[in-house]
Amino acid sequence: MEQSIMQKQFAEEGYVLIENVLDPETDLQPVIDDYSMLLDELAHRWYSEGKIPSTYADLPFNQRAGQIVSQLSDEEVYYLDISLPKAAIYTEETPVYTSEATFNLLTNPRLLDQVEKLIGPEILSNPIQHARIKPPEFMNVGAKPRNAYLAATPWHQDQGVITAEADNTDVLSVWIPITDATVENGCLAIIPGSHREGLAPHCFEIPERFRELNVTPMPMKAGSILMFHRLVKHCSLPNLSDDIRFSFDLRYSPIGQPTGRDEFPGFVARSRKNPESVLPDHRAWGKLWHEARAKLAARGEMPFGSRWNGVKQPDCA
Repeated sequence: MEQSIMQKQFAEEGYVLIENVLDPETDLQPVIDDYSMLLDELAHRWYSEGKIPSTYADLPFNQRAGQIVSQLSDEEVYYLDISLPKAAIYTEETPVYTSEATFNLLTNPRLLDQVEKLIGPEILSNPIQHARIKPPEFMNVGAKPRNAYLAATPWHQDQGVITAEADNTDVLSVWIPITDATVENGCLAIIPGSHREGLAPHCFEIPERFRELNVTPMPMKAGSILMFHRLVKHCSLPNLSDDIRFSFDLRYSPIGQPTGRDEFPGFVARSRKNPESVLPDHRAWGKLWHEARAKLAARGEMPFGSRWNGVKQPDCA
């Protein structure tokens, strides 16, 4: 079968950027409205607990989100995420956010149409997924430990941060800006073609060794999607603007292949062969996560090891 232009670019460059896949009003605004309600609930709780100095209720969403998220610890940021954290110990209260608006984004038919062109029609929503509200870096003024959302994401390859049994899984990364992503506010940057170089040691104390001359920033309008190979080297730039950058980074993989995070639940998002296996709604999605959390909590300590622990290579010396 002859490759399409999209498939050829993906094979050669390791990524495809497609504009206007999602509608800002009908697909993205419900997510913003949903997170606005979540932030309001959390802000009032954290204010009553003395964790933040104000609820910032008089601010519009972007400014309010920036103010609140910039003052959170890593543990508090987990309340905004759509996956359980890679924690050492889980409890029944470990947060994971599974709303209808987010489920609708993950299963959006126009989004899945594009995913299908690269990995086929039997699509699993891979549980390695995150929502990220990235405040301006200058807002890191609180006394709490700096949370990861304030910093630029270091250079890495997605295959380098999943378990080795998924090395042959066709994990497709899909990055979705909910607000416009610019060079100034911390868009992604990739190294085109780097997926052909294989997996590099991931030693984050020396991330500059990932950098090459052809680093390419990927500014994107809200509604666009960036799909890239699991071996593409990429990072996010620092947010040097005065506004947030709100995005989702999602993963999809063919049904039946290891996900790279087996303790977490994936779900069937599309299946031409077995359409009745498709997960019906966000309530079923939430139940999967709650059941996984209960199992992890019952096991007690559950450290997620790194494939790079004890690696004997010059880059990791």
